[in-house]
Amino acid sequence: MSLLLNSLTPVLAQAADAAQTAAAAVPQDIPFFDQKALIYAAAFTSIGFAAIGSAYGCGSASCAAMGAWKKCYAQNKPAPFQLLIFAGAPLSQTIYGMIVMFIVMGGAANVAAATAGQWIAYSLVGVLAGIAMGVSALWQGISAAAACDAFAETGKGFANQLMALGIVETVAIFVLAFSIVLLSALGAA
Repeated sequence: MSLLLNSLTPVLAQAADAAQTAAAAVPQDIPFFDQKALIYAAAFTSIGFAAIGSAYGCGSASCAAMGAWKKCYAQNKPAPFQLLIFAGAPLSQTIYGMIVMFIVMGGAANVAAATAGQWIAYSLVGVLAGIAMGVSALWQGISAAAACDAFAETGKGFANQLMALGIVETVAIFVLAFSIVLLSALGAA
């Protein structure tokens, strides 16, 4: 873990330099309330985009689960309850988006002491983290739909399919972790 953080140090330094450059380019007369409103908007985008992806992903996986159950019933086979796990897997990205939202909102509380352009960095983190988490949820749902079909057909491979879904979710976990590191560095600036 320390090796990972050590390798991220130059990236974080470049991000801090970019934030300072952006702050210098922004007019310094943006009222405090406007900065705070922009940070709150960025906070909501993190959960908003993540939730859009989760809704799409859960919808895809749920449709596949219902179709798989229909096949099982038509063949007089037991319908596997485990398909609900696949259908709900993309929900976690909404929780990750909520965590980023709370951290970004914490930045709004400190914006009075911050430079005028700091809202840009908070906005970029909120928007990009939300989009990345949403895309992770979307693809996890598509993968879960395939897992529903495969598991209902064979009754085998549940653990393997769940691990594959975990790999897709890892993208959102990385985005969450790197957002926390970046936002904590930004809050300390």
